[in-house]
Amino acid sequence: MEVVPGREIRVRGQVQGVGFRPFVWQLAREFGLGGEVFNDAEGVLIRAAGGDLDGFQAALLARAPGLSRIDALEARDCRFDAVPETFAIAASRGGAARTRVTPDAATCPDCLAEIAGGGRRQGYAFTNCTRCGPRFTILHGLPYDRAQTTMAGFSICPSCRAEYGDPADRRFHAQPIACPDCGPRLWLERAGGMVAAGDPLALAADLLRQGGILAVKGLGGFHLACDAGNPATLDRLRRAKRRPAKPFALMLREADLTAVCTPSAADLARLRDPAAPIVLVLGTGALPEAVAPGMTRLGVMLPYTPLHHLLLAAVARPLVMTSGNLSGAPQAVGNDEARAMLGGLADAVLLHDREIARRLDDSVERADPPMILRRARGRVPGTLPLPEGFGGAPEVLALGGQMKSAICLVKGGQALLSHHLGDLDEADSWDAFLGAMADYGALFDHRPALVACDAHPGYRATQHARALGLPVIEVQHHHAHLAACLAENGWQRAGGPVAGIVLDGTGYGPDGTVWGGELLLGDYRGVERVGHLAPAPLVGGDAAAREPWRNLLVRLDAAE
Repeated sequence: MEVVPGREIRVRGQVQGVGFRPFVWQLAREFGLGGEVFNDAEGVLIRAAGGDLDGFQAALLARAPGLSRIDALEARDCRFDAVPETFAIAASRGGAARTRVTPDAATCPDCLAEIAGGGRRQGYAFTNCTRCGPRFTILHGLPYDRAQTTMAGFSICPSCRAEYGDPADRRFHAQPIACPDCGPRLWLERAGGMVAAGDPLALAADLLRQGGILAVKGLGGFHLACDAGNPATLDRLRRAKRRPAKPFALMLREADLTAVCTPSAADLARLRDPAAPIVLVLGTGALPEAVAPGMTRLGVMLPYTPLHHLLLAAVARPLVMTSGNLSGAPQAVGNDEARAMLGGLADAVLLHDREIARRLDDSVERADPPMILRRARGRVPGTLPLPEGFGGAPEVLALGGQMKSAICLVKGGQALLSHHLGDLDEADSWDAFLGAMADYGALFDHRPALVACDAHPGYRATQHARALGLPVIEVQHHHAHLAACLAENGWQRAGGPVAGIVLDGTGYGPDGTVWGGELLLGDYRGVERVGHLAPAPLVGGDAAAREPWRNLLVRLDAAE
């Protein structure tokens, strides 16, 4: 019997739910290969023979789908009894795949063209494919398939099922696949819960043009939207949210960007990223001061769902798109929650019947220098590689601070950072914190050997860490900032000490005092406090952290 040489290629990383297997299938046909590709417990495995194996392997890396992220590609020789006649996408093997879940991604150009075209998804607000659409915000658990998402209640129609089952189609195994015949629907409710008759998008656009405030259900929660150029409406929104000065985020079409801001090439690259974050861009002064009082930069994002694209096209002007919440509370995610929380703030609510599985704010970023200021929708659940020297570290669960809480899971030299969870004094934020621990633990198949937490004994996360029954490592707040900065910049574990200036807020010090404004000398293992601002009273206690003018007053008084 003839033995044919072949190749087995293991692909590890973010390769689930991103169209990777159909990409491999199409590539194999291009390079004349036979064989198979399938998911297994470690990622994606390819077994192929015939044709140009070297060219195929190179193309796997060079042309991988935009939403994928290949952490490792490992190849070894294998043998076939004969050259396979076809290349097939085989059923998953070895249990549920443990590859990472893809973050939510902005609408791709193909889906955007489809929405604007004349086909069956023309004007459909929930169009998506394997290259775009909801992921993490609709996921209940692994493995990532439709039954484990908030799309489970929508039965796929024959037309969508044909696309879903065709490896040559960009919707092959796209779990949120939908169309007007079988997918989520949209409607507009006026104040009091009355469903408005007519096209909900046209009605919503009319309300916004006339100076109304609209609550809009997005991917990870609700926004409050209004005309960014209407000073009276901006003032009404600020009074309703009890938000007198904090900047509002904006959403606008790319064609309208230069009218209100001056984006650099780096700004545009961030704005166009599939994560579609809010990017801080230098403003032109064309919008009312009430959008961002006293600020030279505006928080700008492009529409990132079909619903947003359709709404912005209908309104044809920049919109404020701020979190749909009351002051200090997490944004609403459920329809009933939005009716109760936002009914008194908004003139109408634009709703749909696809549930949101987890609350995600919009990510906030700066392009130059590149910086993620709030890691949220579009960026999670992603991982960051740890510097050299951490490959053999045990699995660690790290619980963050109190007010801008997040968690981090360390495993195999990678750090999985959660989304922004909010102030743990809020009941909903605390529930989200507990839920995130379960979510990310399952997604990362994480079994921590120890837990790290802030040294402040009054933080809820610290108290929770002590109750988990694991060894606890307490880290001083500003030492944690220094270590995070080192890791983010790739400083090796054995790289030696550095000097770090930490101009953060308050942090509980090992001497029992509250630190703030430190010059630290040290590394990952420990630091020495070699300089700091002179201690001063915190007038009002915790209120001084929320209202910095109190600290200024104390400093001015001490300077007399």
